[in-house]
Amino acid sequence: MPKISLGFWHNFGGNDSYERSRRITHYAFDHGITHFDLANNYGPPYGSAEETMGRLMHDDFRPYRDELFIATKAGYDMWKGPYGNWGSRKYLTASLNQSLKRMNLDYVDLFYSHRYDPNTPLEETLQAMVDIVRQGKALYLGISRWPLEALKFADRYLKEHDCPLLIYQGRLNMLDKEPQEEGITDYCAENGIGFISFSPLAQGLLTDRYLKGIPTDSRMAKEHFLKHTALTPQLLEQLKTWNTQAAAKGETLAEMSLAWILQQKGVTSVLVGASSTEQLEKNMKCVHSAHI
Repeated sequence: MPKISLGFWHNFGGNDSYERSRRITHYAFDHGITHFDLANNYGPPYGSAEETMGRLMHDDFRPYRDELFIATKAGYDMWKGPYGNWGSRKYLTASLNQSLKRMNLDYVDLFYSHRYDPNTPLEETLQAMVDIVRQGKALYLGISRWPLEALKFADRYLKEHDCPLLIYQGRLNMLDKEPQEEGITDYCAENGIGFISFSPLAQGLLTDRYLKGIPTDSRMAKEHFLKHTALTPQLLEQLKTWNTQAAAKGETLAEMSLAWILQQKGVTSVLVGASSTEQLEKNMKCVHSAHI
């Protein structure tokens, strides 16, 4: 996997400009970002990020399919009713079939269980994933945000069924170190499992966006995934200190924050979002950071 991977959580849905999505993915691929990370319900609306990927495959990327590493997930709510959520065999199988159609793909390179399901036997979830690989619908398997003991169980089960766990996706950044504190990253590093971080900039907190207040067009102002109460006076002072440290090294706070993740034990790649090629270009500079 590349050190930097492109996430489709935001900016690639049906309400976003397709031509902008096209420019971003072209720029990413042309600069060595071969891993595109999606999920069934990314959008909005649900499914539309995968539809954008399908359109991109049709318009541009079909000749380069063997150079791309495309991931999708199922586990959160996707459709109403008892079989459109969580981790049952019914949901995972049906969801992936729908995802493949939306993306114009015969298979995905990586299929995730998007979250731990406390109500479905782990054996059911994991065997469904094994069968998905054996059916040729996915090449590798991953899990996201499973607790440590469930991760250990999944690791054992999948190895016993000849479909070893490739990677774990979790939220890791300079403000949220839960995967390290829980022992997730250590376990992955010691057992040959990759780790990829999502939300590496803490929804924009680890950038210069909020250093002088809350912009009116920001996620925090709209309380979209980020509450204004998160920006406490203590946090603001910490962000300003980190920003000063980054500037002293000729870097931005975002570059330093991404580089910090990449230097952590067990980390394989970091997932970045982008609303423009300029933003992606800036974020990619982290691989050359003095912190690496």
